[in-house]
Amino acid sequence: MTTPTKLAPAPVIDETARLLTEHYVFPEIAEQLAGLLQRRLTEGAYDVDDAAELARLVTADLQSANGDRHLRLKHHADPVAPKQGAATRDAMRRDFDTSLGGAPRVQLLDGGVAVVELAPMLFPLEWAAEPLSAALTLASRAQALIVDLRANRGGDPDTVAFVCGYLLDERTHLNTMYWRGSQRTEQSWSLPHVPGARFGGSKPLYVLSGNSTFSAAEELAYDLQQLGRATVVGEPTRGGAHPCDGWTVHPHLEATVPVGRAVNPASGTNWEGTGVQPDIPCAAADSLDRAHALALARLAG
Repeated sequence: MTTPTKLAPAPVIDETARLLTEHYVFPEIAEQLAGLLQRRLTEGAYDVDDAAELARLVTADLQSANGDRHLRLKHHADPVAPKQGAATRDAMRRDFDTSLGGAPRVQLLDGGVAVVELAPMLFPLEWAAEPLSAALTLASRAQALIVDLRANRGGDPDTVAFVCGYLLDERTHLNTMYWRGSQRTEQSWSLPHVPGARFGGSKPLYVLSGNSTFSAAEELAYDLQQLGRATVVGEPTRGGAHPCDGWTVHPHLEATVPVGRAVNPASGTNWEGTGVQPDIPCAAADSLDRAHALALARLAG
């Protein structure tokens, strides 16, 4: 029986520090954190045998400066490919195949109120356009709609824009991204045309949120809230507004580094650190019943 080789933290830390310095959307914080990682390495703080434990320690240090929850050293139980983004994409593909493409539930409640659950992620549009279009088209005839994001941990901003196209009447500016690498801004708009039928921009719309709602799912809730299109019901979300890329730095470790930041055209800011604040605060477990009651009262009125 062979003895597992001891985890060598230095190459992991060196590469993570390099990626930070080159790509993190906030260069000054990147320099600060790269120095912190190297100091902690020298002090022996990362002298551990387990990749999962190293990931936990490094992530805590990475998030110590500004609490950026997208800035992580992620552990993967299965070995991951070295190609940039491969670790995250492979994990997403497994989730996609077991969640009906990210739309695991479409349900009609009493009073003509539909529920569409989008979980566990807003998957890349080249995968998700067909199942999302099917779910949203099926719900388009409802009198009111509840979009359940309580178990959605993020995904693709293009998919956010795609979903918004079903919930608005016309092409609408949703968000603007600033990208460090190209020093440019890029606007995100809902689509002028969607495959299938729109629910549209006038019927009652509610979005359910919880403390697991993260990243692109937060953008979907925030964009609709800032436009005055949806009422957000539930708990504050986790507060991650920075899109990130992932790099494999060890067969079981991936460094995820935010490479951009969101600026909402209505608020001039985003939900980073604060989360999306619900219009109707309540326990996430109670939010579906609460939203259903609100929808029925509005329809009756």
